[in-house]
Amino acid sequence: MNRILLTCLLFCCSLHFSQPAVAQDTLAINFNAPVNGQDVRSYVSVFHDPAGKYKVKDLQNMTFKNDTPLFHPHKKVLHEVNNIWLKLTIRNTSEIDSLVYFFTGFHDDIEWYAPDNEGRQQLAMHTGMMIDRANVDRWGHYSFPLHVGAGETKTYYFHIINRFYRENAFMPVVYDPIHYAGFRHVEADHYKSEVLVIQVLLGMLLVFLCVTVINYTQLPDRSSLYFAGYILGLIIFFALRLESKPYQLSFFYFCPMFKYYWDIPAMLFCFYFMYMLFGNMFLSLRERFPLMEKCYRYGAIATGILILVCIALIASGDYQTSATIYTWMYFITIIPIAISFVALARRTRHHPLIRFFLFGSISLLVLSVWAYVNNTQPVGFTPIPELVSPYNIMVLGVLLQALFFAAGLSYRNKLAHQEKTKTQEMLIKQLNKNKELQRKLNEQLEELVKEQTTEILRKKLELEEQRKLQLEVEYSKKLAEIELKAIRAQINPHFIFNCLNSIQLFVMQRDYEHAQKYLSDFSYLIRKTLDFSRRNFITLSDEITYLNTYLGLEKMRFENKMSYEIVVDPVIATAELEVPAMLLQPYVENAVKHGMTNEDHASGLLAIHFNQVASDMLECVIEDNGIGIERSRALRSLPSHHQSSGMEISLNRAELLNKMYNTGIQIEIIDKSLKQANDSGTIIRILIPQL
Repeated sequence: MNRILLTCLLFCCSLHFSQPAVAQDTLAINFNAPVNGQDVRSYVSVFHDPAGKYKVKDLQNMTFKNDTPLFHPHKKVLHEVNNIWLKLTIRNTSEIDSLVYFFTGFHDDIEWYAPDNEGRQQLAMHTGMMIDRANVDRWGHYSFPLHVGAGETKTYYFHIINRFYRENAFMPVVYDPIHYAGFRHVEADHYKSEVLVIQVLLGMLLVFLCVTVINYTQLPDRSSLYFAGYILGLIIFFALRLESKPYQLSFFYFCPMFKYYWDIPAMLFCFYFMYMLFGNMFLSLRERFPLMEKCYRYGAIATGILILVCIALIASGDYQTSATIYTWMYFITIIPIAISFVALARRTRHHPLIRFFLFGSISLLVLSVWAYVNNTQPVGFTPIPELVSPYNIMVLGVLLQALFFAAGLSYRNKLAHQEKTKTQEMLIKQLNKNKELQRKLNEQLEELVKEQTTEILRKKLELEEQRKLQLEVEYSKKLAEIELKAIRAQINPHFIFNCLNSIQLFVMQRDYEHAQKYLSDFSYLIRKTLDFSRRNFITLSDEITYLNTYLGLEKMRFENKMSYEIVVDPVIATAELEVPAMLLQPYVENAVKHGMTNEDHASGLLAIHFNQVASDMLECVIEDNGIGIERSRALRSLPSHHQSSGMEISLNRAELLNKMYNTGIQIEIIDKSLKQANDSGTIIRILIPQL
């Protein structure tokens, strides 16, 4: 009997040692027994690839280590991208070919590599929450079916990348097909209650939006417009969280990335940007609280800039920074917002709308803080709703805030309607008063009409007398214009006669070159003379050009025995000032004709100065070194019909211009010999006021 027992014992030992040894990192499973969520963390080895530069073919020579702290059963805040490779080796110790499901969690990007018949690793599936798009049952892709034959050992590789600011539960477990189906059923039931809450919230938000739009069409108000924008942002925000199955979006399924593009910017947009714009207009802060209005306005501008910054960061792939910005924004603004609440609460008696605004704001603030403090997720005190549980408290806070704001808008519209009705009643009373006043005024007007009729008849007689006087003044003015035209007609022949004498002298001297130049300049003078004779006033620059041309001709006639200069005060704008046409030329002509014959001087000198003696007074001084007026009169021997009448004509023109335009032109002629015996010459000083 003992021999038989010893023989059996030796046979069993031989069977045990005949089986191949299993490595410590190999998961040995007997599929004859049920496998229900077996924790395989100790069998999964990890290789970190933060730069993402390795491929599956490079992993054969890499060292995989057991990293149990990497795994976690709840959501986790990510401060950087988590890029890792997992290696799992499974041995089937049963005698049948079996199937097991390997599940690690819902991740953003997963690549599953399985060995082919030759043992080479091939990509079996590429999936991920932000990879799978429309018409895909996305949540069913995260459990990978591992087919292991009886007695076989297979190695699988998994490349997992989580880029966003949070990482879902990361726990590697395995299921047999029956228990995997039960796991899916439990997960689906877990999301039904949350979906129901969000559906109720979306329904109520849609009702608020419709009512607000209707009120805005009836009574356009910017606060209603801002509230509609706030509600629309909340609708999109919560619609992106309407998951009928785990991480299976009901809306925006075609673009799962939209959830992350609108997540942090949506909270900044709804709870800060539109909130401050709405409060500013709803409470009429500009009229009632100017300082608070500036704070809300600049806060809205700063939040708008932060929204654009967050969108740019998310577009560039930096999701952690945008979440950090919102976290700091939340904590930094708690105290300023609380101070504004205290300041508003002290004025609720004078402004009943403040109560609605405060109740709505405090409801969301208190419930959100309560949810963050009692967060069951081990992620610390975070204000990001994506990481907060229980989630229903946050939803209740948002719903209460929207409800109070909507009620406040309705009350505001009621006040506006009452104010409008009161204004209409006051207008009706005022119209009745106006009718009575109009009746009294009509009676007074009838009396005034009688009184004014007599006054009108008297005024009519006075107007007829004034009209007669005006006709006489106009007649005198027209007569003066006719006289002025007659004087111009005298100036033109006189000037032409003097110029022709000069041309005749050149021809007699056979100086044809100078005669031709003189004729050219003379033709210019004739054209300008004809042009100026049709105008009463010309610019000072035209007058200076005209005098320069005339004096140049006279200098040629005297064979350069005379010299002249025209000096203009630099402050004078010659192109803007106006002088009477042909007023200065006769005086210049007489200075040349009678002032260049002084035997005491080898050559004659003529100087013309234009000075700005006052802001509205131009002075023209014409000075020569000739024989002077008195001596010229004594030596004059020409017949009476050849005597120069230019200066007399100019005096007459000045008098007529003074009558027509009230110009006040003054002309003064000075003989230098009367002031100083040893000096000779003439000074003509003309003052021309500017109109």
